[in-house]
Amino acid sequence: MPSWAIGIDLGGTNIKTAVVDEARGILFEETQATDTASGPEGVVMQLALLASESYQRASELVDTGTFAGIGVGAPGAVDQVKGMLSYPPNLPGWGCFALRDALQSRLEEVYGLSVPVLIENDANAAAYGEAMFGGGNSFRDFMLVTLGTGVGGGIILDRKLYRGPNGTAGEIGFTIIDFEGESVHAGVRGTIESLIGKQKIVELACSMLHDPKSSPRLMDLCSHDLNRFSPRHLERAAHEGDPVALRAWQRVGTILGVGLANVVALMDIRKFVIGGGIAAAGPLIFEPALMQIHRSTLPSMHEGLEIVPAMLGNKAGVCGAAALCFASGHPLRSDD
Repeated sequence: MPSWAIGIDLGGTNIKTAVVDEARGILFEETQATDTASGPEGVVMQLALLASESYQRASELVDTGTFAGIGVGAPGAVDQVKGMLSYPPNLPGWGCFALRDALQSRLEEVYGLSVPVLIENDANAAAYGEAMFGGGNSFRDFMLVTLGTGVGGGIILDRKLYRGPNGTAGEIGFTIIDFEGESVHAGVRGTIESLIGKQKIVELACSMLHDPKSSPRLMDLCSHDLNRFSPRHLERAAHEGDPVALRAWQRVGTILGVGLANVVALMDIRKFVIGGGIAAAGPLIFEPALMQIHRSTLPSMHEGLEIVPAMLGNKAGVCGAAALCFASGHPLRSDD
């Protein structure tokens, strides 16, 4: 009998909550601004309230199946055994925090819910969601890469989530491809994230715009104010044939391709699911990335190479967090 679970995607800006059915996917969802100013204890109170409300609402609507638990996808390193979240980006002042135990205690003490809670890295949760419900459903092994404000990743091997011995596997954004370059992120020089994170894409395009007259469409889209310029403008301009926009996306795709080629060489993964807001550019990124993978790997590594778009959008995190709670008999299981 299919299970249902609550999936939570904890971000620095918003908290997304969804009730997910193992067979039918998302039944309903909610998004609320994250109360980061209240610190970890305040956010736990917020998570517990959202989870309890979702549980009560689902209990009234779901007439079959069993409740599998609450899964939380969170930014930062996650210790699966201890349920510990360490130094999550965009959640200032958290340090190392026992998120699982804090949430379980709050749910039981305040709302009378004694339920299993699972904590997972948000990119890993998104990869698991795409594996079960989305773009990775047909792949046995693949890597999810998320392109947005930063660059993240999650790895599925043999239809199981691979976390690594310390829980930090898949951090492709910190793959170094220009160790002597000027671009730095989080104190590390030459990483993919430092080169093609959202703001860096804007800076890259602006650096190519030596003469605004050479790119009239791009300037029109941002109302001739480069302070308003965004990747969305760049995407639209490229689709309309703007030469600067086309060159910028070619460069972004090439940089991504170098990083993916390293994954191919190191892990023999040849399927890549690309998500995140920047991935809306689609072929503008995917085609040069795939070409670069071929240029940067041996011919013996080329068979089966494929880049496909993620299908779940910003729902991947909640879907994956919930799916990780499902019965252990499911063909997708974590590698605990």
